[in-house]
Amino acid sequence: MRSGFVAVIGRPNVGKSTLVNALVGSKVSIASPRPQTTRNTIRGVLNLATPEAQLVFVDTPGVHRPRTALGGRLNRLVAGTLEDADISLFVLDATQRIGPGDRLIAQRLTAWGGQVVVAVNKIDRADRPQVVAALGEAGEWDFAAYAPTSATAGDGLVDVVTEIVGLTPEGPAFFPPGIPTDQPDALLAAELVREKYLARLSDELPHSLAVVVDEIETRPSGTVAISGSVYVERVSQRGIVIGKGGATLRDVGTEARPELEAYFGAKVYLDLRVKVERDWQRNEQLLDRLGF
Repeated sequence: MRSGFVAVIGRPNVGKSTLVNALVGSKVSIASPRPQTTRNTIRGVLNLATPEAQLVFVDTPGVHRPRTALGGRLNRLVAGTLEDADISLFVLDATQRIGPGDRLIAQRLTAWGGQVVVAVNKIDRADRPQVVAALGEAGEWDFAAYAPTSATAGDGLVDVVTEIVGLTPEGPAFFPPGIPTDQPDALLAAELVREKYLARLSDELPHSLAVVVDEIETRPSGTVAISGSVYVERVSQRGIVIGKGGATLRDVGTEARPELEAYFGAKVYLDLRVKVERDWQRNEQLLDRLGF
């Protein structure tokens, strides 16, 4: 069989997480229109019968110019993921012109020297001239393969997989069948809560928000009790995250609970506490403690 790790790389908000979820056929990574949505490397596993193959897609944070210690760590995380990858899936946004950030990533991938498949994503939201222009300009990089895709509409996914499988080396399976991700339960639960916050917070606050699951306990009744901490950087942000009369905190829990119950296969009790850790994005010790 063929097996390999595929580093999914691109600028923020080009649709990497949505594309990984679509390729794997399961929600393994949260997605939102906010920059810095992905803050960890999330692995999604795709098993194929014909040809027999296992592709491990590694969703990475968007490559950007770091302004904080957290930003620097995220860029280093991407670099480390690429070093361990067999193939890279370089994702571009068809609705935007190829810019300096895309070109910088292309240069790094060229220097890396491995096989690269380029996915020009969001073709469902772009017109034909935009797609043609993106494919034409990206084609100058002379990577292994190019595919127009739409992660949300499902267009071009088979082409992407076919191209990647053709470049994947022979090897054993890394994960048992039926395992869509190796994500720890605590990380998945924390990310689902953060996703619900990202959908409702203003532009700056999402960067200042972190969610950590402190404990997961299965009670004798079968209920899964999840205790988590929502961290912000300012006292003023605490009130926004909680909401008037606790409304925002309550609504986030209500929205996250069905997905958590589907994942754990049991009724979920979710207890969230909001805490202030001043400037945690710039504090190396706090970043360690918060799991970055």
